[in-house]
Amino acid sequence: MDDVRLSFIAAAAVARDVISKPEVAASWEQPSALRKLSVRGVAGHLARAVFTVRTYLDAPPPEGAPALTAAAYLATVLADDDLDSEFNTAVRRRGEEEAAAGRDPLLARLDEALALLIDQLPIELASRTMRVIGDRPILLDEYLRTRLVEMTLHIDDLCVSVGIATPDIPGSDTAIRTLVDVARLRHGDVAVLRALARRERDPESRLRVF
Repeated sequence: MDDVRLSFIAAAAVARDVISKPEVAASWEQPSALRKLSVRGVAGHLARAVFTVRTYLDAPPPEGAPALTAAAYLATVLADDDLDSEFNTAVRRRGEEEAAAGRDPLLARLDEALALLIDQLPIELASRTMRVIGDRPILLDEYLRTRLVEMTLHIDDLCVSVGIATPDIPGSDTAIRTLVDVARLRHGDVAVLRALARRERDPESRLRVF
C-alpha cells in the first residue's frame, strides 16, 4: 500500500483512539476550542474525514483526467473565512449531526468504515479518481492527503478541547507539506519564503491557510 494510504489508516486509528477517551465522552456537549462547535461537533467532523473517503469510493469513478491536487482542493474549500457563511455553517452542522446519536454510535460507525477501508485501499489503483467538491475529479491519493490535513488538525482540536495531550499523528509530514502548498498557491513562493524566514516581511502571516 502507498505511504499516503498507510498514513491515512494510521491517522484514522489515532483519531478513533482520541474520540474514545473518557474526557471526550465527559465533555461531549460542551463547547470546543473551535468557535461555534461543540466537542461533539469536532468529533463528528473528525470522523467525517474517514466517512467521506468511504462514501466517494462507493460511487463510480468519474470520467476525465483528475483536475484537482490536494492543495488546490483545500485552497478551494478554505477560500471562505466567514464563520457565518452558508458553507461554513453547513460544515459545522454536518459535524454536529454526524455525532448526534452519541459518542459510542459514532465510534461503531467509525470502526465499520475503517475496517472497510483497510480492505479496500490496498486494492485501489494509483489512477483511481473520485468526484468531490464542485463535481470535479481528484486522485484518491490526493484526496487522502486532504483528509490527513483534516485529521491532524482536528485530532489536535479535540485534544485541546478536552485538556489532554495531543499524540504523535501519522501523516503529519504530509499534512504540513500540503498546507505549505496551499500557502504557495494562494500567496506565491516569495511570500512563503518570507513567512518562513523573514517574519518582519510577513505582516499578514501568509502561512496561515485556515
